[in-house]
Amino acid sequence: MNIKPNFDKINRENTIYMVIMLAGGLFISYYNFLIGAVFIAISGIIFYLNFRKSESKKREWLKYVEELSLNMDKTAKKSIKYLPIPMCVIEFNGKIVMHNDKFSEIVGNNRLLDRDLEDIVGEIDLNKALNDENEMYSEIEYKNKKYNIVYRVIKNKTDSDIEYMMVLYWLDNTKYLDLKQKFINEKTVIGIIEVDGYEEVLKSADEENRPLITADIERVLSTFETESKAALKRISKEKFFLVMNREELKKIESNKFEILDKIRHIEHTNTLPVTISMGLGIDGETINDNFKMAIGALDLALGRGGDQVVVKTKDNFSFYGGKSKAVEKKTKVKSRLIGHALREIINQSEKILIMGHRYPDMDAMGAAVGIYDLCKACGKEANVVLEVANDSIDIFAKKVKKDSYYKGIYINHETAIEECDEDTLVIVLDTHRPNFTECPKLLDISNKVVVIDHHRRGVEFISDTVLLFHEIYVSSTCEMVTELIQYMDENIKINKITAEGLLAGINLDTKNFAFKTGVRTFEAASYLRKIGADTVEVKKLFNADISDFTTKAEIIQNTKIINNRICIGYTSSEIDNVNVIIAKAADELLNIRQVEASFVLGQKDDRVFISARSLGDINVHVMMEKLGGGGHIDIAGAQLKNVSLKKAYNMVHEIIEEFLEEDK
Repeated sequence: MNIKPNFDKINRENTIYMVIMLAGGLFISYYNFLIGAVFIAISGIIFYLNFRKSESKKREWLKYVEELSLNMDKTAKKSIKYLPIPMCVIEFNGKIVMHNDKFSEIVGNNRLLDRDLEDIVGEIDLNKALNDENEMYSEIEYKNKKYNIVYRVIKNKTDSDIEYMMVLYWLDNTKYLDLKQKFINEKTVIGIIEVDGYEEVLKSADEENRPLITADIERVLSTFETESKAALKRISKEKFFLVMNREELKKIESNKFEILDKIRHIEHTNTLPVTISMGLGIDGETINDNFKMAIGALDLALGRGGDQVVVKTKDNFSFYGGKSKAVEKKTKVKSRLIGHALREIINQSEKILIMGHRYPDMDAMGAAVGIYDLCKACGKEANVVLEVANDSIDIFAKKVKKDSYYKGIYINHETAIEECDEDTLVIVLDTHRPNFTECPKLLDISNKVVVIDHHRRGVEFISDTVLLFHEIYVSSTCEMVTELIQYMDENIKINKITAEGLLAGINLDTKNFAFKTGVRTFEAASYLRKIGADTVEVKKLFNADISDFTTKAEIIQNTKIINNRICIGYTSSEIDNVNVIIAKAADELLNIRQVEASFVLGQKDDRVFISARSLGDINVHVMMEKLGGGGHIDIAGAQLKNVSLKKAYNMVHEIIEEFLEEDK
């Protein structure tokens, strides 16, 4: 390593030596003038020669430094010019003040000085580097190549000011990103396809046409296999195993899974439509993870009514289809099995707590009292968890409290939490979403949870149940409980008020047997009527005040019809039973000619309630799910907390507009 000599230090040392020699010469001259004079003269000559030599070395060093600086400057410039990475230097106004040959190559132009960088490569974000002297990164696509730009602010101090420049290094990431995309595209997707209600569909067709239905299903699926470059294998009479890659999945997703429509068009005298449900798993750590996610996705698709595809990743779900109503199953075998299993669980439990959803309606409360009566028939005491009886159940709740048969039936949240332990049986009715239950904390305490529900399954679901009775084709939870009572034990007798509550719940969810009503619905109603349910008393449970009629009139007056298909209305009146009134108003609006769906909003305290109804062609469940709600294809709802009525109205309006745009 070359080190610069310290010439000032050398000169100081020479001066000191000269002074010492001069002093010595004077001292000698004091005793012998001649010898002293000769000594001083020789010392002067030595000093002069040494000084000349030092000056000569200084001039040589300065010349060497100047030549070295010149060479280094040339080397630095050549290094930048021939740097294998594209590089440019710009001012903060975007003007290019310097660039190398590689940058000229990617731009395809050598005359770039003093030109604006954005005029050449398009919009580029440089602002984030203004107050940061560290290296910053951004990505840009230019001329079909993808660059990762590394840029750094350079501060140059001058005598009068400070100049700022920005150096940009263009790292070509095209090959890496293309390889990454290829890896993503080739990820394995595992799928399971199930023909919905396969046996029921075949039985609905003439016997000679049943092989044609099976052949058409296989033909459509085989075509799907070929077009999507997938591998499809039949694993049972109604199930298929599917393997494909993610790139093909994206293409199918962009077409909204047209296979759902193609399958639905299969007709060979079958009175029930042919539909399929598909669960797809992707992005798992292993193939087995994808398989497990596919199973979960298929369960979710079936729990939402079938005729749809659910794509599940580690963090998200995507839904496609869901245009058909669930097909009613004629067999009651499952109800019998669930009934026997529930009786065993009840008999093994010392403490039983029953609850529905928040702001319970007659379906939730009728079912809760039905299960209470069932537990009582099994010789077990139970309680229904209810904090406040809202207007929709107030008449029924008061009727129950007055009857000594139901003494002590209702307990509040605080009491329920105190009594609940890990062995307490908690029966959840008319909801499967933990946060929608009357008292969610009970689910955290108990290890024995039973869920009985008929709503289409959402992403949020009560897990780890000891017994799950989830049938989305059933009209109401009260119908499900009625069947359990029928088939649990022939000797079970229930109270007349219980029967009326169950019938009221069926009336409510079927809109007096107009919606979602099957053969089994009438059979359940017939059974309840036979054991003493009075239809007049049931009707009294739904009696309304005059204020309810005026609120309903206000909603109708505020109603707006969109595209002659969907109407949306609201009430600004804050009344206690606003959720009941908007539900009735939504039903009324479906009587308007050409209207296929209705949405009505109302506010109470810090919540906005939304009630949605459809004649079946529009899936209001999917639309309400976007707001955190759910329900059925033709009856759904949602609750928005800490949102103004105006904002909620605009949110629903946007969802309607999105649906109409997609449905074109």
